[in-house]
Amino acid sequence: MDIQAEMKKKAEAAKGAAAKLALLGADVKNKALLAMADALEKRSEVILQANALDIEDARQKKVKRSYLDRLLLDEGRIASMAEGLRQTAALPDPVATGDYSTVRPNGLEIRRVRVPLGVIGIIYEARPNVTADAAGLCLKAGNAVILRGGSEAIRSNIAISSLLAKAAYKAGIPEGAIQFVDFTDREAVDVMMHLRGYLDVIIPRGGAGLIKHVTENAAVPVIETGTGVCHTYVDASADQEMAISIAVNAKASRCSVCNAMETLLVHQDIAAEFLPKLMAAMTAKHVVLRGCERARAICPEMESTTEEDWSTEYGDLILSVRVVDDLTMAIAHINRYNTGHSEAIITKDLVNAHRFQREVDAAAVYVNASTRFTDGFEFGFGAEIGISTQKLHARGPMGLTALTSTKYLIYGEGQIRE
Repeated sequence: MDIQAEMKKKAEAAKGAAAKLALLGADVKNKALLAMADALEKRSEVILQANALDIEDARQKKVKRSYLDRLLLDEGRIASMAEGLRQTAALPDPVATGDYSTVRPNGLEIRRVRVPLGVIGIIYEARPNVTADAAGLCLKAGNAVILRGGSEAIRSNIAISSLLAKAAYKAGIPEGAIQFVDFTDREAVDVMMHLRGYLDVIIPRGGAGLIKHVTENAAVPVIETGTGVCHTYVDASADQEMAISIAVNAKASRCSVCNAMETLLVHQDIAAEFLPKLMAAMTAKHVVLRGCERARAICPEMESTTEEDWSTEYGDLILSVRVVDDLTMAIAHINRYNTGHSEAIITKDLVNAHRFQREVDAAAVYVNASTRFTDGFEFGFGAEIGISTQKLHARGPMGLTALTSTKYLIYGEGQIRE
């Protein structure tokens, strides 16, 4: 197979479709999204059969439990994918909406409106739900999409993308608008990264290695979605029962996702009382705790930490614990080791809460809530294309608006520049 020729063919089809898709009204796009959601649920058995084969392959390779969780689909997760598409259909269409207007002294009327980005490439690993989320959001924002999922979910992704594309085209979406790379050669990623003139942006979703490779090697502009080394800081004034509940949720509700907590920081004044309760609650959820020397002096059953632990995204039932002197030390630790994703403070002190939100450098900063809410679905964006940890163009959960750019429309009456 000539990978470069195949990828260029897909890119040309997507670019042609994007020009037509950008002109479609919200009614056509919404009709397509609803048809796509229905297709997922009505043909769920096709998806589940394909996913079972992917899961069996992964088990044969003896991948870790958290990786299997990312890969697994069931009726509930398929229903959630469909619901994401329906929520996206219900959202206001960002295309052609204005966010600025003025009349200049010379009479020129200037408006700024939102327009699609064009053709978006998504490179992702493991989670087959990304196929539906990305296709739906790109379509609603008027963009064509080229999806390149990981080899570990190839059957699941082919089944999902095929159902989505057929339903969308039948509902009036231009053919070619939803492209899936249905071969697993790694060369496809490198070709995608250099399709300047066809792709307008690439969004990588996956582990640190994939994101680093794309951001460092792509010739196409990249929106970086980051890994999640997320922290929760339990302040001296914290409601300890609330802190335990939030910590357990942030770590154990789904440890494989990027908004799961990886490090817990505890104020020294409450550490002796709080840590044994934390240990019991986490152990009940099968979480392995690794503590600093001060934490282990209180709970010797904790494993020892290394310097590497503080910057590790485990994606597993492992939690690093550190006792800190005060809020200043907590903020310094977070800003040194975090990845700019999601951070939380548990406190009754509003001054400390406001200072934490002001000084912590991250896309999402919580007070008295779990980091697990950093998600487009929870933020009311419908699905999400990813969680951006960079500072240009978009930051945090990226919904529809993040998949558009702007255009200036200028109206004159014969004005010329002197």
